[in-house]
Amino acid sequence: MRIGLAQINTTVGDLAGNRAKILDTYRTLAAQGAELVVFPELAVTGYPPRDLLFKRGFVPGNEDSINEIAANIGAVPALVGFVETNPSAEGRRFFNAAAFCHNGAITGIARKSLLPTYDVFDEDRYFEAAGAPRVIHHGGLRIGVTICEDLWKNPLIDTSRLYRANPVAALAAQNPGLAINISASPWHHGKGHVREQLVTDAARTLRCPLVYVNAIGGNDELIFDGQSLVVDENGNVVSRLAAFAEELRVIDIAHRAEWVDRADLADRADLSDLADLADLSDLPTPPTLPAPPASPTPPAPAPLSGEASIYAALTLGLRDYAQKSGFKRALVALSGGIDSALVAVLAAEALGRENVTGVSLPSAISSQHSRDDARALAQNLGIRFETIPIAGAVAACETALGPIFAGRPRDVAEENIQARIRGVLMMALSNKSGSLLLTTGNKSETAAGYCTLYGDMCGGLAVISDVLKTQVYALSRWINRDREIIPQNTIVKPPSAELRPGQTDQDSLPPYDILDALIQGYVEEGESRRELIARGFDAAVVNDIARKIDLSEYKRKQAAPGLKITPLAFGAGRRIPIVQKYVG
Repeated sequence: MRIGLAQINTTVGDLAGNRAKILDTYRTLAAQGAELVVFPELAVTGYPPRDLLFKRGFVPGNEDSINEIAANIGAVPALVGFVETNPSAEGRRFFNAAAFCHNGAITGIARKSLLPTYDVFDEDRYFEAAGAPRVIHHGGLRIGVTICEDLWKNPLIDTSRLYRANPVAALAAQNPGLAINISASPWHHGKGHVREQLVTDAARTLRCPLVYVNAIGGNDELIFDGQSLVVDENGNVVSRLAAFAEELRVIDIAHRAEWVDRADLADRADLSDLADLADLSDLPTPPTLPAPPASPTPPAPAPLSGEASIYAALTLGLRDYAQKSGFKRALVALSGGIDSALVAVLAAEALGRENVTGVSLPSAISSQHSRDDARALAQNLGIRFETIPIAGAVAACETALGPIFAGRPRDVAEENIQARIRGVLMMALSNKSGSLLLTTGNKSETAAGYCTLYGDMCGGLAVISDVLKTQVYALSRWINRDREIIPQNTIVKPPSAELRPGQTDQDSLPPYDILDALIQGYVEEGESRRELIARGFDAAVVNDIARKIDLSEYKRKQAAPGLKITPLAFGAGRRIPIVQKYVG
């Protein structure tokens, strides 16, 4: 069977645009000889639709779209993700579903069994869970359909407390000849290996080929990487689609007679309790079949790894956030530091150098090397460069505040005036030019509150807010692997906010390798202060950083949305109260 993999980039809520893309893609793959075309999860609505589902016209509009799509599907069937209204009066109002469209009609519907409700996921808020995966009959073949999370009941992932049902085990009892998983699985660094292991393990459990089609693109903070897979019955990856890019491909899956023979055996299994199957030991024993031979197909190319994958993810997330929001141009305040340099590089890559403007806003205490480094970066990138001195504006603000501040020593209040004036000026440029202002704070600074509210936090997208400072350095060195793009002085000089003479980041923070390790432990892993101290970190440093992380929650709640590249980012997936007194 020739399967058309439609790894497409949809936009949340763009029902008409998504429908047109789906039909254009279908026609392209059908013309290339596909005998079945497979689209990602919720391709009709885009993922995740979130509370758009509660708007009265949204789900009916999505159902009108899937019916129109089905009406335009011919002899080559298509499997398309959409939202189905729950026909029952019981349970949640909707199903996360897949429509099997053939010869002008929807001839079968499969529904998602496992609904993730952790991290950024909230599917249990909207959807009812299916009792078991659906097997669809087509051309003498039994096609088992699962949706995204249905594969994630696996020993590699501790979901035992989340799910009792095991859709893969339930599907194995139905003896499919081909398995399909349509997915919208957001990316984070390191996830690709785990996901591929789940897909290959599922294929071996099912003893049939598995086609995995994943979404691609950026929707708000989430980045979808594609990397759709075709795996044979032995768990060998025989084809892998592009990472962080749309791709359409027809894959020829050999049709072996024993798979069709297995379809005749399905009714021998008692499937009445499939929804409650927890592991393979609960399954009725399937008939013994000859093991299929190993696939002769050469291994698929290795996926991107390391800095290359992070760079590609951030570029895609920035490009889609800007373009799907209607922005063609971007602004970056260039301080001469490494964070703003990295954001400028990403912006030029994502939007084109002709659409990016870098702005230097030197104060009376800004160093000459910072001004020079900012200009050199802009020249290396070929982006427009402007300079707006702020010394006069800072002096005017200090004069206005002088009578009220009289008798009090200079402190962070005066320092932050500089950052806030920069924020005012950059937002004015954004308004006037219609450009998206990009903030430049990294995860280390955002965690510790080493940023100025209504100052350098001003902007529409926090591009590197989930990138630790040590990763910023690694990415910058990777960017310079062939030639100097980010000035070397920017990479090697001590980092500084330059809000007072001689200031460096380490005046207020521990070395970044220590800070980043503490952030990973305290924020991402949920370790307590006591556990971190037991691991060998200095108690005073642990308590200081934990206190700063906790106290800065109010800043992060007001920050621009940031692109997610780690298992736990600040934002939608981390729901810590602002007002709380727990000391862990």
